Amino acid sequence: MDFDLSKPQKLLKQSARDFLARECKAERVRAIMATETADDPALWSAVAEQGWPGLIIPETYGGLGLSVVELAAVAEEMGRACMPGPLLSTIFASAVVLRAGTEEQKRRWLEPIAAGEMRATVALGNDFVFDAAAADVILTVNGAGVEALDKSALTLTRTPSMDETRKVYSLARGEASARPVHPDPALEGREHLTAIPTVALCAEMVGGMQWVLDASVEYAKTRQQFGRPIGSFQAVQHLCADMLLLTESSRSATYYAAWALANDDPSAPLAVSMAKAYTSDASREVGNKGIQVHGGIGFTWEHDLQLYYKRSKASETLFGDATFHRERIASLVIDPVLTHF
Repeated sequence: MDFDLSKPQKLLKQSARDFLARECKAERVRAIMATETADDPALWSAVAEQGWPGLIIPETYGGLGLSVVELAAVAEEMGRACMPGPLLSTIFASAVVLRAGTEEQKRRWLEPIAAGEMRATVALGNDFVFDAAAADVILTVNGAGVEALDKSALTLTRTPSMDETRKVYSLARGEASARPVHPDPALEGREHLTAIPTVALCAEMVGGMQWVLDASVEYAKTRQQFGRPIGSFQAVQHLCADMLLLTESSRSATYYAAWALANDDPSAPLAVSMAKAYTSDASREVGNKGIQVHGGIGFTWEHDLQLYYKRSKASETLFGDATFHRERIASLVIDPVLTHF
């Protein structure tokens, strides 16, 4: 099997990198994360012009009709730039509507999302709904398919989070919101709804790991100690080599999971959980090793490393941490009946 990206996929990935290098520099990331919602309408408009909100939305509903592999390629560059804002939550909403929505619901929400006219998020529970304040619509799943919650009847409370580039909220509802905020058991578990955004998140984490690795290697080349670059010391070389191994292994696991989802492969549920379990642990380790290479400056607010470290810590638990997915892997191996979405 050829795991390399095709030429069009490589071009898409490079265009995403070039775009984010122009539009999402570190100083802009810091400015956006300091706002109440971590949402910049100007950046969202620029992202919408790229067509990213409609990456996985079929052309029938105005999207680009691309696969999860292309989504992963773009998401990796989003992670490399530590891009803030509600794009991941909007992609999550698109995946849920595609999975559980009726034809009328797909027309109602996917077309404006693909056009960049609507930002969305999903509430699968009352707590930890990310980008809820920035979203134009908050969706949930019930026996009738997908439902939009009445935002005017909701009280959004910010939940403390290490990562300020992606605001998290808990929801409290008044009498006007009657239905519960949880998925229908008939949908056989939330993993079916979160598979695509989980892979996108893994790709984001890979991009963040790549940035930490690149920054650490560059720092090791220039930082002098005892009259020599610290990169000449074997201990530092080992740290960088470990980061490379963890990053490349995470990339391989993530893109295999993306391929499996794109091709409706029976191994997809197992591949998704393997990617999230490995990448969650690896991103934390890469962050730790990156701080070790940088030394004291790696802990400071002034250095961008702290942005990526905090993002990786928050992403580690989003859509299930490594322990959750290792338990799911064990269940999938023991009961193969569960291995198809």
